Amino acid sequence: MRLLLPVFIVLGCALTARVGMAASLEAGLAITDPLALRTLDRNERQPTEGLDFGVGHIFAPAQADHAPMTNDALFALPSMAPVRRALEAGFDRYIARRRSEGTGESIGIGPPFAVQLFARDVLFSSRSRFVLSGIVNRMDRAYVAPATCGEIRLIYRLTRIGGKGTPDTSPRLPMTLNVIVKAKDERQSDVTCADIARRWLATATWPQTGADLAIRLMSPEGPLALLKPSNVVQIETNLQIAHMPKSATQDFRTDYLLKMFNYDRATQTFREAPLENQIDRERLLGDRALATAFRRWLLVPDHLAAFDRGTLILPSEFLATAAVAPTPVGFAPSDLQPAFGLVGSDDDKAAVFRTSDVVTALNEAAANGAVLQNIRSVAGFARRLNDITCAGCHQTRGIGGFHFPGVDWMAAKPDNSVVVPASPHFYGDQARRRDILAAFRDGRSPDFSRGFSDRPQLRGDTRLLGTEYNDGWGAHCYDSGGGGGDRSFRSWTCATGLACQVTGAATTTSHMGMCFVGTR
Repeated sequence: MRLLLPVFIVLGCALTARVGMAASLEAGLAITDPLALRTLDRNERQPTEGLDFGVGHIFAPAQADHAPMTNDALFALPSMAPVRRALEAGFDRYIARRRSEGTGESIGIGPPFAVQLFARDVLFSSRSRFVLSGIVNRMDRAYVAPATCGEIRLIYRLTRIGGKGTPDTSPRLPMTLNVIVKAKDERQSDVTCADIARRWLATATWPQTGADLAIRLMSPEGPLALLKPSNVVQIETNLQIAHMPKSATQDFRTDYLLKMFNYDRATQTFREAPLENQIDRERLLGDRALATAFRRWLLVPDHLAAFDRGTLILPSEFLATAAVAPTPVGFAPSDLQPAFGLVGSDDDKAAVFRTSDVVTALNEAAANGAVLQNIRSVAGFARRLNDITCAGCHQTRGIGGFHFPGVDWMAAKPDNSVVVPASPHFYGDQARRRDILAAFRDGRSPDFSRGFSDRPQLRGDTRLLGTEYNDGWGAHCYDSGGGGGDRSFRSWTCATGLACQVTGAATTTSHMGMCFVGTR
């Protein structure tokens, strides 16, 4: 015990430091105060105070009675009927695909099945509901919707209600519902992007916490006062559809089903839609005409420049309406990289992009004066192609398939995975997002560009230096092997005292690794 005690102290201090840094990074950009979220979700104050961000008020404001809405009632709403059908179909397709692979694995709910499915009856029952676990400012996405100043995201986590259990056990289930709302309604002509950014950034210095913070957030000068149910434009779902425990015949694995639904105001329903930038790899590899159209479209100089900046929105004809992202990654090349196989050598007749295609496009961009920030090689092009997909992003520095699990205010003692409510990728991106909000506030033109999901843009913020978010212990890095290395990743170095240790099998040819103590 004497030997273990210092270890526990060090780990405890490290966790405390990480929580403190995380709080400072998200201040003014996200709402994660547990009791404030509880107040907004449950509206334990009087309805006249307007403190209602429960799913009942968001999805059915006309009939909301301020009582928490359970999922049987939520999915019974006419607007949510298409969502239920799409999720049910997602389950069916997943099961059919696993069985078609012919591995002979047993598939069912819970032990002793090798593939343990999420119990879909719980998702649609009176024994579960979605609980508000965070609110995130995404004005950094104003390049998608400039008229609405970007988005605000209401993150809800699926939870069990009722039944047996201990007070210390979290009732949360592995699914999030991401409700995307316009930062402002286009008809709010008296509200500017600068005003919205100012409201959010000002909250970083507010002294209130808990219910008092919720009240101030909803006050006339607060950032949440501008958000109405009519601002909802989309919902995204991320569901851990199956879990495969480690056994003598298989490694541990979980699969996450990702879906997106657009709100159709004409029919007042949520309609299944292509996932943003989720490249439909199977269709592209199976349809040469579609693959050729995709290659020509993406390599247009203006499109390539936006692709480099991370601000490109791909046309829907190249996209999939669902994605399954496994965690941990690496069960197959296509699992590790949703865009795997799209970029190949000149001898690879199946590749959508051959090496010469990419090299020619990069050379033409340089000849035309374009200064690319991230894509400076074929490898950089391939990584960005994977990086922009929903599945590729979720597999990068996530927390078990999520980037924002959110806070758990329902458990007396939340487990360590939710003490910090978001992933290293989320926190690594806060400097960039803060810079964009500050530009809006100050009347400057925002720079919406972003780096790779693995390696954030610091934007002059030095707080990430030496931390896991950038170049500290556990950060993603590039080992050049003592040579010049790939131009796209030369800057992916480690802080003093750390070395880039290549991960994966001993025979791997990858140069990507993580920063740890030691030498090459």
